[in-house]
Amino acid sequence: MVRLATRRIRLRADHHAPAAARAAVRDVLTETDLTVLVDAAVLLATELTTNAVLHAGTEIDLRIDVDETRLRVSVSDGHRGELPPPNLALARQRVLALGGRGLSLVDAIADLWGTTHDRDGKTVWFELRRSEQDASGDPGADRVSGTTVVWHTAIGDDHTVDRAGRVLSPLADWPGVRAIRLRLDLADGQGQRLVASHGTAAEGEELRVRVPVVPPMRGVLAVHADPALDGTASLRKACDVAAQALALLLDNDRLRGDDLRLRASLRFTAEASDLLAQSLDIELTTALIPRLVVPRLGAWCAIYRCDDAGGLHLAAVTHAIESATAGLVNALDAAANRRVLEDTVQARYHGALSIGVDGLAVPLTAGDRCLGVLAVGRHEMRRHDLEELGVIEDLARRAGLAIDNAQLHADRRHMADTLQQALLPPTLPDVAGVRFAAEYIPALTAAEVGGDFYDVLPMPDDSYLMVLGDVSGKGVAAATVTGLVRNVIRILVREGRSVPEILQRLNETLAERAGGRYATLATAEVRPLGRRLAVRVHLAGHDRPILIRTDGATDAIGANGSALGLLGTILTPSVEIIMSPGDTLVFFTDGVTERRRGDELFGPDRVHEVLAPLAGHDADIVAARLRAATLGFSTEAPRDDIAILALRNDLRPAVPARR
Repeated sequence: MVRLATRRIRLRADHHAPAAARAAVRDVLTETDLTVLVDAAVLLATELTTNAVLHAGTEIDLRIDVDETRLRVSVSDGHRGELPPPNLALARQRVLALGGRGLSLVDAIADLWGTTHDRDGKTVWFELRRSEQDASGDPGADRVSGTTVVWHTAIGDDHTVDRAGRVLSPLADWPGVRAIRLRLDLADGQGQRLVASHGTAAEGEELRVRVPVVPPMRGVLAVHADPALDGTASLRKACDVAAQALALLLDNDRLRGDDLRLRASLRFTAEASDLLAQSLDIELTTALIPRLVVPRLGAWCAIYRCDDAGGLHLAAVTHAIESATAGLVNALDAAANRRVLEDTVQARYHGALSIGVDGLAVPLTAGDRCLGVLAVGRHEMRRHDLEELGVIEDLARRAGLAIDNAQLHADRRHMADTLQQALLPPTLPDVAGVRFAAEYIPALTAAEVGGDFYDVLPMPDDSYLMVLGDVSGKGVAAATVTGLVRNVIRILVREGRSVPEILQRLNETLAERAGGRYATLATAEVRPLGRRLAVRVHLAGHDRPILIRTDGATDAIGANGSALGLLGTILTPSVEIIMSPGDTLVFFTDGVTERRRGDELFGPDRVHEVLAPLAGHDADIVAARLRAATLGFSTEAPRDDIAILALRNDLRPAVPARR
């Protein structure tokens, strides 16, 4: 006879893990007389453990569960793995491809298998079922209390069964009692069923006593006694006492179970809220929701999102049994189920509606708007109870808010990107003998438009004005000031104003209209001078640009001046340099020098180190290399915008005349 068994083992991620997993599975199956499953179980456990060692590299939790009908092996690791791809029709093939031969074997051999993901990692499991000829004995015969009462269905835990057995055993030993039947409806959707029995029913008097459990549960205790039994009144009184004791046990078990489920539900809701709050990416948020539901709240879960026209489209789906995903998608797409899902959106009903694939649908709402539908499949062999329905509806509300927040963040990010692009030139001028290049990386820590900008403007005397600036602050207010600075500079350049005059007028404009914000600016007037370039640099509180000579020497150019918008009068010292063919001048904002790695800054010295080996390279390469070095300095997302503007003398050196 098969004995129940559960074994948990923690394994290190090394070459010993598969052997340890094989030994554990073999031992459990031997102990439970299920050696017929050893070959398949050992093979699949080896494959899953090997995959965890190779692809996760974390400690591995192996769990082996054996009951009367099946073996279940679960392999858990600390690697979260990959969420299903958006193309749901290819989800199963992608999962198998990512896992290699191991998951292909599991898919081919196991009766059932699947994966679950949580905040700590992922679990891959498989089940092997016993065939009918391997089964022996009455599944419930193992659970005997005393010597005569047989329990057909477990009620509560083993402690409750043992105590209930002690209540019924005296009735079974009562002189003249031929049979006892305890039938209960536990309000779990399975109706009234036989829970415990003693003896064989025969002709005789039947005493039926109601077990006074709390509704909606119901129970009946029936005792068949010898017709010639004396003391029927005493037996009835004993039955009443037994029914009262059983009711007390069942109510205590129900309250204890309700308390455990409530604590688990609160813990689950808190963890789900924490996970949903960690992402503002709408695709990741959508893919995460089904992983939270399955298998905790249902056998499968699907997320539908509303498009701009109000139509529904399937955005994510997960099934506890991986091989059933494709069939589930087809079933959900059936006309009848589509109508229920669409009605759920149109009615904006805030409860659960049944759909025709043994599941329920709950709208995803935010305020008075319906953003989509959460569809959840029922557990095998039972319906969701009221507690689970409440958790599903609560999760749907939280998921709706998470999707709404992610969508708002995406919209805000798009608006910020659009506004930022409007503040940058679409292209840089194409000038013979002169090469301009630029790089711009917005700060990724928030969906805010930054204050960094650059521009290259033609001047009336056939020269060009390079401008790189940084307005204090971020957001719409900073973007407004940035737009003001660019427009004032462009207007004054067209009027033929000199650079010192442009800076002075710009300082006055910011003092009057910038609302306390200020700007730093670096400008360079570029004039061709034969095969060389004459460049006059003006700095208004900005970092000095770096000149790269063809021999690899680097020099910081310019004299510090006053930031714009802080003082009534400003100092605008200028420095003129001559750039020979192949020389490159590089401007950058403080997003480069103040890039942080812990307490360490990228700093101007590191800028020199990066640029020195780039002597003679094209301006595009110089700007791109500085950008890459800045980003690679830290693993964190940039906290400030990064703007780089490079100028290179692209003329070839003159070839000496031959004599």
